[in-house]
Amino acid sequence: MCGLVGIVGNSDVAVSLYDTLTVLQHRGQDAAGIATCDNGKLSLRKDNGLVKDVFRTRHMRRLIGRMGIGHVRYPTAGSSSPALAQPFYVNSPYGLCLAHNGNLTNSATLAEELYSEDLRHINTDSDSEVLLNIFAHELQQVGRVAPSADDVFKAVQGVHRRCRGGYVALVMITGYGIVGFRDKNGIRPLVFGKRELNGHTEYMLASESVALDSQGFTLVRDVAPGEAVYIDAKGNLHTQICAEPAPYTPCIFEHVYFARPDSLMDGISVYKARLRMGERLADKVKRLRPDHDIDVVIPIPDTSRTSALELANRLGVKYREGFVKNRYIGRTFIMPGQSERRKSVRQKLNAIELEFRGKNVLLVDDSIVRGTTCKQIIQMARDAGARKVYFASAAPPVRYPNVYGIDMPAASELIAYDKTEEQVQELIGADWLVFQDLEDLIAASHEGNPKITQFECAVFNGQYITGDVDDNYLKALEASRNDAAKKQQRRKPEEPADEA
Repeated sequence: MCGLVGIVGNSDVAVSLYDTLTVLQHRGQDAAGIATCDNGKLSLRKDNGLVKDVFRTRHMRRLIGRMGIGHVRYPTAGSSSPALAQPFYVNSPYGLCLAHNGNLTNSATLAEELYSEDLRHINTDSDSEVLLNIFAHELQQVGRVAPSADDVFKAVQGVHRRCRGGYVALVMITGYGIVGFRDKNGIRPLVFGKRELNGHTEYMLASESVALDSQGFTLVRDVAPGEAVYIDAKGNLHTQICAEPAPYTPCIFEHVYFARPDSLMDGISVYKARLRMGERLADKVKRLRPDHDIDVVIPIPDTSRTSALELANRLGVKYREGFVKNRYIGRTFIMPGQSERRKSVRQKLNAIELEFRGKNVLLVDDSIVRGTTCKQIIQMARDAGARKVYFASAAPPVRYPNVYGIDMPAASELIAYDKTEEQVQELIGADWLVFQDLEDLIAASHEGNPKITQFECAVFNGQYITGDVDDNYLKALEASRNDAAKKQQRRKPEEPADEA
């Protein structure tokens, strides 16, 4: 999962891009980058690390221009080399910079086509480089000295014809504008907004609406599935649907975990969706254990707080903050290996003993993926003196890999894979474990926007909406992207990050 931002303004945009990336930092902590354009000249800075560490004053002074794009990354495909930080650049046609979120499910086939048919060289194992070169080839077929909006849309149409998967991308065309486009199923999120500044209209494209809020932009709407939004260098807005109609299926895991609660996605308030998750989970607890002996509900910070609060209210049980979080430790779900995740939990959380001693505690988390974190947290609660430790997940069991841009590639690394809920309960060491039902999770999001009738829920039900994911694909994906493979990739010599 990654975070994207693009701005076409009337003054230098680098500081706004930087500030926006800090707001989107929750979407990726592996690498960050910004590319700007000034009178046909590109400036680029990218590297591994958090936004605050990648950009120094000397870098910001060189990032001049009235339009630019930014990216924060965590690796789902490819290694973690600084050379894989984005934006990516290719010089033909026009000079293109791309920032990408998601995964192409036919990346390997496309890479072969690019070499044998389009005569383009792919230098990394990143599907983002594949996507950039596909767009570049399609745009080059237009053959104009100066591309029009229609030319850009034709290129996006070519991308959608060739690419499969869940993806959004921002492409800056040097000297001409920025185009953002979204996969035809709308799996990955993208919004755009505008602001009036000194009598001029400026536009922003971003992964989440909170990015617009932070810079004083007003949300116009979500980019529709298969749609392209092009803002030319003069600040003119152009939009067009560039793909054949397909089922509108946004990723529900955005609502569960990834997105900030103050964001709106596809017309759905993430905050209210999480409140409804808590309500429905409370109803399930009451159905299963009407005479429960829960003394206190404690969230595992931060993502589960909203659901936990509503769950406690509906149960009529005290809500307490029982864990103090070290905010300088990254999100453990995004950590690249199991050993690093195990090590970081105790550094990240500390229990307040007064809230646990002698009590029956219901811990609430947004989901259980690998199970490493919740197992340790349950033990922390016991060490703090809890009499019984119950555990509630605001999401159903995660039993299947994700192929659309979330780092769940290996089924064998998912604690609920091929296991019953009772077996998971035993593995994590809880006295009782309750998962959200999938239909309740879907209803919690659907209520926010009744026009969206289905969601991408493959990690829960194994149904891959693009129709091109089979057992052979999943086996190959697991072999290349499990924790052991990532560990091997991190041993490779790292190349220096591009900087212009």
